[in-house]
Amino acid sequence: MRTIKLLALAALAVTLSSCKAGRTKTLLPNVSGKAGEIIVVIDKDAWEGNEGAAIREILGGDCPYLAQREPLFNVANVPPGSFTNLFKVHRNILLMNVNPQNVKEGMVCQQDKWAQPQSLVQINAFDSESAIALLKENGPVIQEFFEQAERNRIIANAKRFEETSIRPAVEKMTGGTMVFPSGFRLKKVTDDFLWIADVKQYTNQEVLIYRYPALRTDEDFNLGTIIAKRNEIMKANVPGMFENTYMTTSAAITPTAVSKKYRGIPFMETRGFWEVYNDYMGGPFVSHSFYSKDGNDIIVIEAFVYAPKFDKRQLLREVESLLFSFEWKKD
Repeated sequence: MRTIKLLALAALAVTLSSCKAGRTKTLLPNVSGKAGEIIVVIDKDAWEGNEGAAIREILGGDCPYLAQREPLFNVANVPPGSFTNLFKVHRNILLMNVNPQNVKEGMVCQQDKWAQPQSLVQINAFDSESAIALLKENGPVIQEFFEQAERNRIIANAKRFEETSIRPAVEKMTGGTMVFPSGFRLKKVTDDFLWIADVKQYTNQEVLIYRYPALRTDEDFNLGTIIAKRNEIMKANVPGMFENTYMTTSAAITPTAVSKKYRGIPFMETRGFWEVYNDYMGGPFVSHSFYSKDGNDIIVIEAFVYAPKFDKRQLLREVESLLFSFEWKKD
């Protein structure tokens, strides 16, 4: 429970500097393709060989903390000769440019090259061995680049159809704002706990926002402390359907915590599996824990889903993306 995976932020920032956004908005068509899809432009032989295996390991591996196995992204091969205008407007593209006549090797990330909002990663390498080395070296950056692109599309859509009635409650408790699309409703409001949910017939997408006093020591963002406080707050605020049932964190699947930073806010991202004590409900959750603006409290914004008969990757990605819409209220 105390094991924390710390992300090397400095190294990641240096690598991300190679991902330069090139935006040409004028007259670009809208992107095509389904959420979570990436097309990989690469020769068929390379796709079926070591290069393809490296790509599938980075982008097609299992999405964590789901009850059923689902890939992080759905990846599909398009040979260079078939990469026509039909495919150039896809939402996510990984373009493998492996050629001994290339001027230099490296990775380039671009946005909105042939459509909008589009994300493109191009790997330039002299040979297959170099291409695989570049993929492995930049794997976390490639993964996060496409992940954030998916989040940004979800947030942009949420802003178009925002449920503005939720804003005041979030602002009052956190000192910041979040974007929630239509369908989400306030389910519970106290001075230090908010429960915001989009409950449909077969699926629930929900956000919990809570705060508690900070210790102002390294223990604040220790995984054991985060989970202990979570369990305490869930027991008090998230009851189950029956007597003596309540949400808690599953001990069968060890959570993980990763230090990250977004919109200038350092936070600890915790992932795990929630369950209902004395019942059989459960599902994945992800939370961001960070200091309040005055540093006196820990604020936690958490997303979870309940969809026992359905795939959960996209449902979780949609509600998790809302966490990335958080920003401090401008003075």
